[in-house]
Amino acid sequence: MKNRSWLRVFALLAAVLVGLPALPAGAVRAAPATPSVTWAVQPADRNGPDGRRWVERTLDPGQVVTEHLAVRNFSDAPVVFSLKAADGYLTDKGRFNMLPSHQKSVDGGTWITVQETVTVGPKSTRVVPFTITVPADATPGDHPAGIAATVTSTGGTVAVESRVGFRVLLRATGTVAAALTVTDLTATYRPTWNPFAAGTLQVRYTAVNDGGVAVTGTGRVTAAGLFGLGQRDVRADVEELLPGGRREGGARVGGVWGWGPVRTTVELTPAVRGGDPTGIEIRPGRTTVTVWAVPWAQLALLVLLAALVLAYRGVARRRRRRLALLLARARDEGRQEGREAVRTAGTAVPD
Repeated sequence: MKNRSWLRVFALLAAVLVGLPALPAGAVRAAPATPSVTWAVQPADRNGPDGRRWVERTLDPGQVVTEHLAVRNFSDAPVVFSLKAADGYLTDKGRFNMLPSHQKSVDGGTWITVQETVTVGPKSTRVVPFTITVPADATPGDHPAGIAATVTSTGGTVAVESRVGFRVLLRATGTVAAALTVTDLTATYRPTWNPFAAGTLQVRYTAVNDGGVAVTGTGRVTAAGLFGLGQRDVRADVEELLPGGRREGGARVGGVWGWGPVRTTVELTPAVRGGDPTGIEIRPGRTTVTVWAVPWAQLALLVLLAALVLAYRGVARRRRRRLALLLARARDEGRQEGREAVRTAGTAVPD
Protein backbone atom coordinates (compact mmCIF):
# COMPACT_ATOMS: atom_id res chain seq x y z
CA MET A 1 0.00 0.00 0.00
CA LYS A 2 2.82 2.40 0.89
CA ASN A 3 4.60 1.68 -2.38
CA ARG A 4 1.45 2.45 -4.32
CA SER A 5 0.99 5.77 -2.43
CA TRP A 6 4.56 6.87 -3.26
CA LEU A 7 4.03 5.93 -6.88
CA ARG A 8 0.92 8.14 -7.03
CA VAL A 9 2.84 11.06 -5.48
CA PHE A 10 5.69 10.72 -8.02
CA ALA A 11 3.19 10.51 -10.88
CA LEU A 12 1.46 13.70 -9.71
CA LEU A 13 4.77 15.61 -9.44
CA ALA A 14 5.80 14.47 -12.90
CA ALA A 15 2.53 15.70 -14.37
CA VAL A 16 3.00 19.11 -12.73
CA LEU A 17 6.57 19.46 -13.99
CA VAL A 18 5.60 18.53 -17.53
CA GLY A 19 2.84 21.14 -17.52
CA LEU A 20 5.19 24.02 -16.53
CA PRO A 21 6.71 26.08 -19.42
CA ALA A 22 10.42 25.69 -19.88
CA LEU A 23 12.45 28.89 -19.29
CA PRO A 24 15.57 29.47 -21.36
CA ALA A 25 18.90 29.90 -19.64
CA GLY A 26 19.45 33.42 -18.41
CA ALA A 27 15.74 34.32 -18.61
CA VAL A 28 14.64 37.17 -16.36
CA ARG A 29 11.30 38.44 -15.25
CA ALA A 30 9.77 40.98 -17.67
CA ALA A 31 10.12 44.58 -16.60
CA PRO A 32 6.91 46.44 -15.85
CA ALA A 33 5.46 48.40 -18.75
CA THR A 34 6.49 52.03 -19.07
CA PRO A 35 3.84 54.58 -18.09
CA SER A 36 1.48 55.47 -20.91
CA VAL A 37 1.85 58.79 -22.71
CA THR A 38 -1.24 60.95 -23.17
CA TRP A 39 -1.25 64.22 -25.01
CA ALA A 40 -3.34 66.66 -27.03
CA VAL A 41 -2.65 68.94 -29.98
CA GLN A 42 -4.79 71.93 -30.89
CA PRO A 43 -4.64 75.25 -32.75
CA ALA A 44 -3.16 78.11 -30.76
CA ASP A 45 -1.84 81.63 -30.84
CA ARG A 46 1.46 82.75 -29.35
CA ASN A 47 0.05 82.53 -25.83
CA GLY A 48 -1.50 79.06 -26.00
CA PRO A 49 -4.63 77.22 -27.16
CA ASP A 50 -7.13 79.68 -28.65
CA GLY A 51 -10.32 77.55 -28.65
CA ARG A 52 -10.33 76.61 -32.33
CA ARG A 53 -10.95 72.99 -33.26
CA TRP A 54 -8.99 73.30 -36.52
CA VAL A 55 -7.14 75.87 -38.62
CA GLU A 56 -9.11 77.27 -41.53
CA ARG A 57 -7.52 79.77 -43.92
CA THR A 58 -8.43 81.21 -47.31
CA LEU A 59 -5.23 82.41 -48.94
CA ASP A 60 -4.03 83.87 -52.21
CA PRO A 61 -1.54 81.97 -54.38
CA GLY A 62 1.97 82.86 -53.22
CA GLN A 63 0.83 84.03 -49.80
CA VAL A 64 2.77 83.01 -46.67
CA VAL A 65 1.24 83.02 -43.17
CA THR A 66 2.32 81.82 -39.74
CA GLU A 67 0.06 79.81 -37.44
CA HIS A 68 0.65 78.13 -34.08
CA LEU A 69 -0.13 74.81 -32.44
CA ALA A 70 -0.05 73.79 -28.80
CA VAL A 71 1.21 70.37 -27.64
CA ARG A 72 -0.08 69.44 -24.19
CA ASN A 73 1.67 66.62 -22.33
CA PHE A 74 -0.57 65.09 -19.65
CA SER A 75 2.03 62.49 -18.65
CA ASP A 76 4.28 62.44 -15.58
CA ALA A 77 7.51 62.49 -17.60
CA PRO A 78 8.93 64.67 -20.37
CA VAL A 79 8.19 63.44 -23.90
CA VAL A 80 9.82 64.16 -27.25
CA PHE A 81 7.12 64.49 -29.91
CA SER A 82 7.66 64.37 -33.67
CA LEU A 83 5.70 67.03 -35.56
CA LYS A 84 4.43 66.10 -38.99
CA ALA A 85 2.12 67.56 -41.63
CA ALA A 86 0.41 65.55 -44.37
CA ASP A 87 -2.39 65.63 -46.91
CA GLY A 88 -5.85 65.08 -45.45
CA TYR A 89 -8.63 62.79 -46.61
CA LEU A 90 -11.96 61.39 -45.44
CA THR A 91 -12.32 57.74 -44.46
CA ASP A 92 -15.18 55.54 -45.66
CA LYS A 93 -17.03 56.49 -42.48
CA GLY A 94 -16.63 60.19 -43.20
CA ARG A 95 -13.92 60.88 -40.61
CA PHE A 96 -11.00 63.16 -41.37
CA ASN A 97 -7.56 61.57 -41.37
CA MET A 98 -4.00 62.27 -42.49
CA LEU A 99 -1.85 60.21 -44.81
CA PRO A 100 0.42 57.83 -42.90
CA SER A 101 4.10 58.66 -42.65
CA HIS A 102 5.15 56.19 -45.35
CA GLN A 103 2.92 57.87 -47.96
CA LYS A 104 4.19 61.00 -49.65
CA SER A 105 1.98 64.11 -49.58
CA VAL A 106 1.42 65.95 -52.86
CA ASP A 107 -1.11 68.65 -51.95
CA GLY A 108 -1.94 70.75 -48.90
CA GLY A 109 0.39 68.79 -46.64
CA THR A 110 3.37 70.07 -48.63
CA TRP A 111 2.35 73.68 -47.96
CA ILE A 112 3.02 73.34 -44.21
CA THR A 113 6.47 73.71 -42.66
CA VAL A 114 7.01 72.89 -38.98
CA GLN A 115 9.99 71.94 -36.80
CA GLU A 116 10.67 68.22 -36.67
CA THR A 117 10.46 67.64 -32.90
CA VAL A 118 9.43 69.33 -29.68
CA THR A 119 10.14 68.32 -26.08
CA VAL A 120 7.30 68.93 -23.66
CA GLY A 121 7.79 68.58 -19.92
CA PRO A 122 5.43 66.67 -17.62
CA LYS A 123 2.04 68.29 -17.19
CA SER A 124 3.18 71.08 -19.52
CA THR A 125 2.24 72.79 -22.78
CA ARG A 126 4.50 74.01 -25.57
CA VAL A 127 3.45 76.40 -28.34
CA VAL A 128 5.09 75.78 -31.71
CA PRO A 129 4.78 78.02 -34.79
CA PHE A 130 4.31 76.59 -38.26
CA THR A 131 4.29 78.24 -41.67
CA ILE A 132 1.79 77.87 -44.51
CA THR A 133 3.17 78.73 -47.95
CA VAL A 134 0.69 78.69 -50.84
CA PRO A 135 2.35 77.86 -54.19
CA ALA A 136 2.11 80.60 -56.78
CA ASP A 137 0.39 78.18 -59.18
CA ALA A 138 -2.00 76.73 -56.61
CA THR A 139 -5.29 75.50 -58.07
CA PRO A 140 -8.24 77.53 -56.74
CA GLY A 141 -10.25 75.58 -54.20
CA ASP A 142 -9.66 73.39 -51.15
CA HIS A 143 -6.42 71.61 -50.32
CA PRO A 144 -7.06 69.65 -47.10
CA ALA A 145 -4.21 68.85 -44.78
CA GLY A 146 -3.49 67.93 -41.19
CA ILE A 147 -0.74 68.42 -38.63
CA ALA A 148 -0.01 66.12 -35.71
CA ALA A 149 2.35 65.34 -32.85
CA THR A 150 3.43 61.70 -32.93
CA VAL A 151 5.05 59.21 -30.60
CA THR A 152 6.62 56.01 -31.93
CA SER A 153 6.78 52.97 -29.67
CA THR A 154 8.48 49.69 -30.49
CA GLY A 155 7.32 46.27 -29.41
CA GLY A 156 9.77 43.65 -30.62
CA THR A 157 10.36 44.25 -34.33
CA VAL A 158 7.18 46.27 -34.89
CA ALA A 159 7.09 50.05 -34.57
CA VAL A 160 3.75 51.63 -33.78
CA GLU A 161 3.19 55.30 -34.54
CA SER A 162 0.55 57.04 -32.44
CA ARG A 163 -0.47 60.55 -33.42
CA VAL A 164 -2.85 63.24 -32.31
CA GLY A 165 -3.56 66.28 -34.46
CA PHE A 166 -6.10 68.51 -36.13
CA ARG A 167 -7.33 69.56 -39.55
CA VAL A 168 -5.80 72.38 -41.53
CA LEU A 169 -8.36 73.54 -44.10
CA LEU A 170 -6.58 75.48 -46.82
CA ARG A 171 -8.48 77.23 -49.61
CA ALA A 172 -6.73 78.97 -52.49
CA THR A 173 -8.59 81.94 -53.90
CA GLY A 174 -9.76 82.08 -57.51
CA THR A 175 -12.68 81.02 -59.67
CA VAL A 176 -14.06 77.82 -58.20
CA ALA A 177 -17.30 75.84 -58.26
CA ALA A 178 -19.12 73.66 -55.75
CA ALA A 179 -20.52 70.75 -57.75
CA LEU A 180 -22.15 67.41 -57.04
CA THR A 181 -22.67 64.74 -59.69
CA VAL A 182 -24.96 61.72 -59.36
CA THR A 183 -23.61 58.50 -60.89
CA ASP A 184 -24.35 54.76 -60.80
CA LEU A 185 -28.06 55.37 -60.26
CA THR A 186 -30.13 52.20 -59.98
CA ALA A 187 -33.76 51.66 -58.98
CA THR A 188 -35.38 48.37 -58.02
CA TYR A 189 -39.13 48.06 -57.69
CA ARG A 190 -40.35 45.75 -54.95
CA PRO A 191 -44.05 44.98 -55.35
CA THR A 192 -46.38 43.74 -52.67
CA TRP A 193 -48.68 40.76 -53.09
CA ASN A 194 -51.51 42.80 -51.64
CA PRO A 195 -53.28 44.11 -54.78
CA PHE A 196 -54.68 47.04 -52.82
CA ALA A 197 -51.29 48.24 -51.50
CA ALA A 198 -48.53 50.09 -53.36
CA GLY A 199 -44.98 48.80 -53.64
CA THR A 200 -41.64 50.38 -52.76
CA LEU A 201 -38.73 51.60 -54.84
CA GLN A 202 -35.18 50.93 -53.60
CA VAL A 203 -32.78 53.54 -55.01
CA ARG A 204 -28.97 53.42 -54.93
CA TYR A 205 -26.58 56.05 -56.28
CA THR A 206 -23.13 57.56 -55.85
CA ALA A 207 -22.58 61.26 -55.09
CA VAL A 208 -19.31 62.64 -56.50
CA ASN A 209 -17.74 65.97 -55.61
CA ASP A 210 -16.73 67.32 -59.02
CA GLY A 211 -16.03 70.80 -57.70
CA GLY A 212 -13.02 72.39 -56.10
CA VAL A 213 -14.27 72.82 -52.53
CA ALA A 214 -15.51 70.58 -49.76
CA VAL A 215 -19.29 70.28 -49.77
CA THR A 216 -22.26 68.63 -48.16
CA GLY A 217 -25.46 68.06 -50.10
CA THR A 218 -29.22 68.06 -49.79
CA GLY A 219 -31.78 66.96 -52.34
CA ARG A 220 -34.70 64.76 -53.28
CA VAL A 221 -35.30 61.31 -54.69
CA THR A 222 -38.47 61.40 -56.80
CA ALA A 223 -40.40 58.51 -58.32
CA ALA A 224 -43.37 58.89 -60.66
CA GLY A 225 -45.39 56.59 -62.86
CA LEU A 226 -46.54 57.01 -66.44
CA PHE A 227 -47.32 60.67 -67.30
CA GLY A 228 -46.08 61.68 -63.83
CA LEU A 229 -48.95 59.95 -62.05
CA GLY A 230 -48.59 58.91 -58.42
CA GLN A 231 -45.44 60.95 -57.81
CA ARG A 232 -43.65 60.25 -54.52
CA ASP A 233 -40.43 61.72 -53.14
CA VAL A 234 -38.13 61.48 -50.14
CA ARG A 235 -35.26 63.58 -48.81
CA ALA A 236 -31.67 62.75 -49.73
CA ASP A 237 -28.64 64.05 -47.79
CA VAL A 238 -24.93 63.82 -48.56
CA GLU A 239 -22.31 63.99 -45.84
CA GLU A 240 -19.12 65.97 -46.28
CA LEU A 241 -17.15 65.26 -49.44
CA LEU A 242 -13.72 66.64 -50.24
CA PRO A 243 -12.89 67.56 -53.86
CA GLY A 244 -12.80 64.38 -55.93
CA GLY A 245 -14.42 62.36 -53.17
CA ARG A 246 -17.39 60.07 -53.61
CA ARG A 247 -19.94 58.47 -51.32
CA GLU A 248 -22.68 55.92 -51.90
CA GLY A 249 -26.21 56.90 -50.99
CA GLY A 250 -29.62 55.32 -51.06
CA ALA A 251 -33.28 55.91 -50.41
CA ARG A 252 -36.46 53.92 -50.01
CA VAL A 253 -39.50 55.43 -51.70
CA GLY A 254 -42.78 53.95 -50.51
CA GLY A 255 -46.28 54.19 -51.92
CA VAL A 256 -45.20 53.62 -55.55
CA TRP A 257 -47.78 51.98 -57.81
CA GLY A 258 -46.14 49.83 -60.44
CA TRP A 259 -48.16 50.31 -63.61
CA GLY A 260 -45.39 50.06 -66.15
CA PRO A 261 -42.49 52.55 -66.36
CA VAL A 262 -41.45 54.29 -63.12
CA ARG A 263 -39.25 57.33 -63.66
CA THR A 264 -36.76 57.90 -60.81
CA THR A 265 -34.81 61.14 -60.40
CA VAL A 266 -32.09 62.02 -57.90
CA GLU A 267 -31.22 65.69 -57.56
CA LEU A 268 -28.53 66.98 -55.18
CA THR A 269 -27.61 70.57 -54.38
CA PRO A 270 -24.15 71.18 -52.88
CA ALA A 271 -23.53 73.42 -49.89
CA VAL A 272 -20.03 74.79 -49.35
CA ARG A 273 -18.37 73.25 -46.30
CA GLY A 274 -16.27 75.78 -44.38
CA GLY A 275 -14.66 78.97 -45.55
CA ASP A 276 -16.32 81.91 -47.23
CA PRO A 277 -18.81 80.71 -49.90
CA THR A 278 -19.00 84.14 -51.51
CA GLY A 279 -18.27 84.01 -55.23
CA ILE A 280 -18.39 80.21 -55.45
CA GLU A 281 -20.61 78.88 -58.22
CA ILE A 282 -23.16 76.26 -57.12
CA ARG A 283 -23.77 73.42 -59.58
CA PRO A 284 -26.49 70.91 -58.61
CA GLY A 285 -26.41 67.38 -59.96
CA ARG A 286 -29.39 65.55 -61.43
CA THR A 287 -29.76 62.06 -62.93
CA THR A 288 -32.82 60.08 -64.01
CA VAL A 289 -33.38 56.38 -64.64
CA THR A 290 -36.53 54.49 -65.67
CA VAL A 291 -37.42 51.05 -64.36
CA TRP A 292 -40.32 48.91 -65.50
CA ALA A 293 -42.59 47.77 -62.71
CA VAL A 294 -44.92 44.88 -63.47
CA PRO A 295 -48.06 44.93 -61.27
CA TRP A 296 -48.15 41.20 -60.62
CA ALA A 297 -50.58 41.37 -57.73
CA GLN A 298 -52.99 43.56 -59.66
CA LEU A 299 -52.66 41.38 -62.77
CA ALA A 300 -53.38 38.31 -60.67
CA LEU A 301 -56.47 40.04 -59.28
CA LEU A 302 -57.63 40.96 -62.79
CA VAL A 303 -57.11 37.39 -63.95
CA LEU A 304 -59.10 36.14 -60.95
CA LEU A 305 -61.90 38.63 -61.61
CA ALA A 306 -61.93 37.72 -65.30
CA ALA A 307 -62.13 34.03 -64.39
CA LEU A 308 -64.99 34.75 -61.97
CA VAL A 309 -66.84 36.77 -64.62
CA LEU A 310 -66.37 34.03 -67.20
CA ALA A 311 -67.48 31.38 -64.72
CA TYR A 312 -70.53 33.47 -63.80
CA ARG A 313 -71.40 34.00 -67.46
CA GLY A 314 -71.01 30.29 -68.12
CA VAL A 315 -73.30 29.40 -65.21
CA ALA A 316 -75.82 32.05 -66.29
CA ARG A 317 -75.70 30.78 -69.88
CA ARG A 318 -76.35 27.21 -68.76
CA ARG A 319 -79.21 28.37 -66.57
CA ARG A 320 -80.77 30.27 -69.48
CA ARG A 321 -80.44 27.24 -71.74
CA ARG A 322 -81.96 25.02 -69.09
CA LEU A 323 -84.84 27.47 -68.59
CA ALA A 324 -85.34 27.70 -72.35
CA LEU A 325 -85.45 23.92 -72.57
CA LEU A 326 -87.98 23.77 -69.74
CA LEU A 327 -90.12 26.45 -71.36
CA ALA A 328 -89.95 24.72 -74.75
CA ARG A 329 -90.86 21.42 -73.14
CA ALA A 330 -93.74 23.08 -71.30
CA ARG A 331 -94.95 24.65 -74.55
CA ASP A 332 -94.73 21.31 -76.36
CA GLU A 333 -96.60 19.60 -73.56
CA GLY A 334 -99.26 22.33 -73.65
CA ARG A 335 -99.70 22.00 -77.41
CA GLN A 336 -99.91 18.24 -77.10
CA GLU A 337 -102.53 18.51 -74.40
CA GLY A 338 -104.48 21.01 -76.53
CA ARG A 339 -104.47 18.71 -79.54
CA GLU A 340 -105.63 15.82 -77.42
CA ALA A 341 -108.41 17.94 -75.95
CA VAL A 342 -109.61 18.94 -79.44
CA ARG A 343 -109.45 15.39 -80.64
CA THR A 344 -111.49 14.24 -77.66
CA ALA A 345 -114.12 16.93 -78.21
CA GLY A 346 -114.50 16.08 -81.91
CA THR A 347 -115.23 12.40 -81.33
CA ALA A 348 -117.92 12.92 -78.63
CA VAL A 349 -121.54 11.57 -79.53
CA PRO A 350 -124.43 14.02 -78.67
CA ASP A 351 -127.44 12.70 -76.72
